Amino acid sequence: MNRKYLLLLVGLLTLGFILAACGGGTEDATEVPVEEPAPAEEPAEEPAEEPMEEPAEEPAEEPAEEPAEEPAEEPAEEPAEEPMEEEPMAEFEPMTMTADDCEYGGLIQEISALDEMTVQFTMCTSDPAFPAKAAFSAFGIQPAEHLEMTGGSPLDNPVGTGPYKLDTWNRGDSIIMQRNEDYWGEPAKADTLVFRWSTEGAQRLLELQSGQVDGIDNPSPDDFETIAGDPNLQLIERPALNVFYVGMNNWHAPFDDELVRQAVAQCIDRDRLVDNFYPAGSEVASHFTPCSIPNGCAGDSWYDFDTTAAQELLTEAGFPDGFSTVINYRDVFRSYLPEPSLVAQDLQAQLLDNCNIDAEIEVMESGAFIQAADAGELVGLHLLGWGADYPDNTNFLDFHFGAGASDQFGDKFDDITSVLISGAALADNAAREPYYVDANNLIKEHVPMVPIAHGGSATAYQADVENAHASPLGNEMMAVMDPGGRDTFVWMQNAEPISIYCGDETDGESLRACEQVVESLLAYEIAGTAVQPSLATSCDANEDLTVWTCHLREGVVFHDGSALDANDVVVSYGLQWDVTHPLHVGNSGAFTYFSALWGGFLNAEE
Repeated sequence: MNRKYLLLLVGLLTLGFILAACGGGTEDATEVPVEEPAPAEEPAEEPAEEPMEEPAEEPAEEPAEEPAEEPAEEPAEEPAEEPMEEEPMAEFEPMTMTADDCEYGGLIQEISALDEMTVQFTMCTSDPAFPAKAAFSAFGIQPAEHLEMTGGSPLDNPVGTGPYKLDTWNRGDSIIMQRNEDYWGEPAKADTLVFRWSTEGAQRLLELQSGQVDGIDNPSPDDFETIAGDPNLQLIERPALNVFYVGMNNWHAPFDDELVRQAVAQCIDRDRLVDNFYPAGSEVASHFTPCSIPNGCAGDSWYDFDTTAAQELLTEAGFPDGFSTVINYRDVFRSYLPEPSLVAQDLQAQLLDNCNIDAEIEVMESGAFIQAADAGELVGLHLLGWGADYPDNTNFLDFHFGAGASDQFGDKFDDITSVLISGAALADNAAREPYYVDANNLIKEHVPMVPIAHGGSATAYQADVENAHASPLGNEMMAVMDPGGRDTFVWMQNAEPISIYCGDETDGESLRACEQVVESLLAYEIAGTAVQPSLATSCDANEDLTVWTCHLREGVVFHDGSALDANDVVVSYGLQWDVTHPLHVGNSGAFTYFSALWGGFLNAEE
């Protein structure tokens, strides 16, 4: 072997032993000395012997110690700590909210995240209407972090999972939404969705005819024929799943007297109101609930128009010469009340002519009116109504007369509430019927209100709008409508939303807007009432319908980029349920739908 190569080999072996003795060093430290001598063919004659000793010792110790300690420790610690900080955030800690018992008066005993994608509702009693309630927009799901950030009041900046996300709200003018490009379902047809409003039916129709808007809600009954005859427009009628009524509060005299309320019921010619001010498809109410709902017309029909009987009752109650009162209403077009000012004026005339009841008309701002009605603050008569959120008696009767009902009619009628609780716990409609017979008969006896009409209504659109529809529940979904290939779909409704937080609003304009942004566990089919999956792929019940387990859809992302999980459901429901929850704020803090449909609040004052 050539001497120079022998010397080179010896040097390399020596270097290897030295490095091994220093604890092995790092790969970076050993590679450089090994690779560099390799190209040394020509200069190897002279430097081959000298560099063998010095480079073998100094470079072997310095690179072996410094890189082995500093680089090896710093990268090992810093990167190791950052991922470890993220792990607790990613680690799911299931949340639970529980009532100590069911004595608080509500229907829910516990809401629990079983795991990241499963949430379970344990009820105090059987609840066959659970899926229909869980589909309602008042119980839409928002990210827990966003709800905390807004302090429980995401009134004009909701974050949901829906096909549209909020862009801007120009108060008094319009709301602009943009397509959610990360939507889990079928993407919205139009890039942009615009909400506008006008209380005037003539104005809404004019804007539709001129092409300024693509669709309108509740055209005036007088315009049905005009729209239907216009080849550039389409009219879609809405089934009458609603009721218009004249309400009375038993906290305020003389309506604290049942005889007076019965007299008012017989003073009003309801046929006259429907004939003069309601469109085709409307009907005089024989019961509070529409007959199209199972057991809706169980029990006795309402009082006939009978002024003689009415005057006798007033005399018996101590008002032979009548009395003075107020008619409160909001001048907002509704499917159940298409001509509010005209109806109020005719009702005023009827009461005076038929029963010598002198009623002054008072028009209120919409939000203030609803808030005052719920709080029981409206003295006199008030004109209100109800459109179905889901086609079940619990939606109509429990909301107005159940244990969790608002103070709209004053003190609750315990006999009505009792039979409603029994009826709601049964799944079979035939088995429920006797309870609803009793409930409707008791409502007729106590007369907390006078049911007037189930109003027909409609939506109208440009002729080229595809998938245009009118929902019997009033929850038209704009994402499925294609405005003739245009980038923007413009919808004009009766009024500006009060807020876009469905949880604490009851007006249809607010709900329709927020439904485009925020979704619930389940959903109602487009233009129908059947319940179908949404954020939950299913909600399964145990045998006696007291435990409902909802399985969340995988891969759903909120508009803020966060992923949907079961804790978001617990918080979205829980902040409404528990009045002591720090996020139980909303708009008015009433959370009327939750109380009415789920039986009452947790930790509420007696």
